[in-house]
Amino acid sequence: MKIQQFEDKGLAHYSYAILSECQKEIVLVDPARNPQQYYDYAQEHDAQIVGVIETHPHADFVSSHLEIHEKTGATIYAHSLVGADYPHQAFDEGAVLEIGKVKLKSLHTPGHSPDSISVVLEHEGKDKAVFTGDTLFIGDVGRPDLRENAGNLTAKREELARQMYHSTREKLMKLADDVVVYPAHGAGTLCGKALSEANSSTIGDEKFSNPALKEMTEDQFVTYLTADQPFIPKYFGYDVGLNKQGAPNYQQSVQAVKRLEKNFSPEEGALNRCASARGLQGRTSGGSL
Repeated sequence: MKIQQFEDKGLAHYSYAILSECQKEIVLVDPARNPQQYYDYAQEHDAQIVGVIETHPHADFVSSHLEIHEKTGATIYAHSLVGADYPHQAFDEGAVLEIGKVKLKSLHTPGHSPDSISVVLEHEGKDKAVFTGDTLFIGDVGRPDLRENAGNLTAKREELARQMYHSTREKLMKLADDVVVYPAHGAGTLCGKALSEANSSTIGDEKFSNPALKEMTEDQFVTYLTADQPFIPKYFGYDVGLNKQGAPNYQQSVQAVKRLEKNFSPEEGALNRCASARGLQGRTSGGSL
């Protein structure tokens, strides 16, 4: 069994390939927009991608889960609360996906979103790792304020913060201390407020050092989690909807973007008109933004 972490540094995003060497099968967790790296990994190991797990509909990036399904036939797994429009199999609390000697077990861990899951990896009868999506980060937990107006199931930030309290205390912190934590994001993401630079940890280390896992009452936790969160980019809500639907082919989408001709120069005053239309008049100088 191998676990390969892929990093998109621009988004501080981590995705994963779980390889069963005996079965030559791969399950992906939270794949990035461009799926080519996963195809290359599968080819390198002479393996087939048989499953894609979405821990939740992401807000900060577009996932390639539907494209991978259409190319490889891999089954997409997501919680039923997602209300996914793409072909998928429900992966609710207690569901188990097996590849070779590996069992992938679903935990419903709402808090960042109502439909968030974490995935516990059991190998040869022992829990080895947990893929926590945007629920538990290294040094932080996921922000609870991205689903008030987005997704199939909306929820107020205070409600999600309370759910996060119970998800961490009653599920994730109950795992063995040596279970490795693999999150969907690292430092630099806008999906949390105080993430560590580390790309993995253990449950024991997080219980010791993560401020969000310190002993406190539920009300104290809600106050802590809802305070001082970073701004929410306007495209976040759009991405949630697109990931619920499933994005079109990556390469075709890139090729469809119109490109400026070589040595293109906008007509005089065009940028100022654009700025005025967007309410930015007065912020331009010399006809440029």
